[in-house]
Amino acid sequence: MPNLRAWSGGIPTALIPALVATFLAGSAAAAPAEVGGAVLTPVPFAALAGFPGPNPAASLDAFRRVCTASPPSTPQPAGIAGDPADLSAACAAAAEVAHEAAATFFQDRFEAYRVVRPGADRPGFLTGYFEPELEGSLTQAPDFPTPVLARPDDLVSLAPGETRPGLDPALRAARATAYGFGPYPDRAAIEDGALGARARPILWLRDGVDLLVLQVQGSGRVRLPDGRAVRVLYDGRNGQPYTAVAKLIVQEGHLPLEGLTLARWTTWLRAHPETARRLIRANASYIFFRLAPVEDPALGPPGAANAPLTPGRSLAVDGGLWRYGLPFWLDGPLPGGAPGDTGRLVIAADTGSAIVGPARGDLFVGTGAQAGIAAGNLRDSIGFVVLLPKPARGVAP
Repeated sequence: MPNLRAWSGGIPTALIPALVATFLAGSAAAAPAEVGGAVLTPVPFAALAGFPGPNPAASLDAFRRVCTASPPSTPQPAGIAGDPADLSAACAAAAEVAHEAAATFFQDRFEAYRVVRPGADRPGFLTGYFEPELEGSLTQAPDFPTPVLARPDDLVSLAPGETRPGLDPALRAARATAYGFGPYPDRAAIEDGALGARARPILWLRDGVDLLVLQVQGSGRVRLPDGRAVRVLYDGRNGQPYTAVAKLIVQEGHLPLEGLTLARWTTWLRAHPETARRLIRANASYIFFRLAPVEDPALGPPGAANAPLTPGRSLAVDGGLWRYGLPFWLDGPLPGGAPGDTGRLVIAADTGSAIVGPARGDLFVGTGAQAGIAAGNLRDSIGFVVLLPKPARGVAP
């Protein structure tokens, strides 16, 4: 237990026993006061209208998947919200919980904190993403001329805050050479052959628009000519800055922002191939991939937590602020939810370069065209409530 004498100056003596009791209870005292500029305000579960929402067993299953996944390929920074020992203890307890006891499990093992951003014009912002399903081939063919490239062997990925001598700190990857490290080639240079023999295709797609969609979403399923499906998974990026092609389309006046969906702007790109090539090449960021089998068609690809994403239950968060595996209550109705739903219990399982801040999330919607439509329509203000694990039982906080 922390030494209260070290910080109790000015606190009335009568209050010290209550403070000690708070520590021994292992509740709000163990939680950070703020995360990423947002204040964490304790809130009783009874005050969360509708909690835990429809089918909490699905949230329990999503939580278990993160619990049993291998460690993230990119370690999360130390000191982020969500004590790893406490979360590990909650994971161990979850293994024995029956589906009908899912709601009780989350209320017994976690405490809820509303994520409050002082002065913000909305409580939080939620978008959606999906796994595209594309057509492709393992060999180049007239119908499939566009290569999907494997990770080159000279690509060095940089963790948050990591740099290399002589490299612009804004770049998130480097090229290893005999003379040290340099910037990795941008998209246009890669398309023009800058990688040479290191450009190793693993798959071929219909066109550059399909490749862009795959790179924007970070993974996808590809249906091969023989009917089989393979999964294409993220395996690194060139570290150059990302520019949204849809934003460029709007800025140049080709399409209005109002009603702009993935289907609409990709259809426009295919109808204007020369302009499409110029706009796509203006996005310097380039993603590399690897192939994997589709083990469970009902689940999505692995997220940053290395667990398969659960449609409607897996949330991409700012991985520099929140530990993967933390449950979140999305406080408000979601598009496509059942009538009367007032929120949803989801699990942090992924991240993304555009997912920045304590009250910012990207909900994995599912696979295929319909999921793409739903993801494109999901741009909602919503409240974020994080569930932090209680201190491991039998361990003093």
